[in-house]
Amino acid sequence: MNKQPHPVCIGLGSNMGDREAYLREAIERLKAVVCCEALSDMFETEPVGSVAQGWFLNMALRGTTGLGPAELLAALQGMEDAMGRSSRGDKGPRIIDLDILLYSSTILRTETLTVPHPELHKRAFVLTPLAQVAPGWQHPVLGASVEQLLQELETDKTVRAWTRNG
Repeated sequence: MNKQPHPVCIGLGSNMGDREAYLREAIERLKAVVCCEALSDMFETEPVGSVAQGWFLNMALRGTTGLGPAELLAALQGMEDAMGRSSRGDKGPRIIDLDILLYSSTILRTETLTVPHPELHKRAFVLTPLAQVAPGWQHPVLGASVEQLLQELETDKTVRAWTRNG
């Protein structure tokens, strides 16, 4: 069955173990359901929330998929499970976190999925890598580009380019 490809942006994050290796493994797994067009750099980012935990490595992927939003979410959650993620819904440490940030110009709110990601415009750790791969992508609810959202963001959280040597 041939399904029309839909543009999509996926956020990736890890703050346990070999963070870079987990991100690279997730990218390889994503290739089964997303045709990757662009990958951001990796950014080391301060965690959000009150749970004491290590810093994250975050990045963004822009591509296309033949899956619908719910199918894509199920595929991402299956990848997280296969990589050893043990919990969802908390802001605690995790081996891998895969989020649908944007899916075409779709606006969707269900019990299990909200697209665009409901916190996208509030998070530097999402917008910074996303602006590398999709700066002109219009947020379908807010009507501003990713680049505009990043420029307007006020945050006290640190996001810095990451290299293996610190």
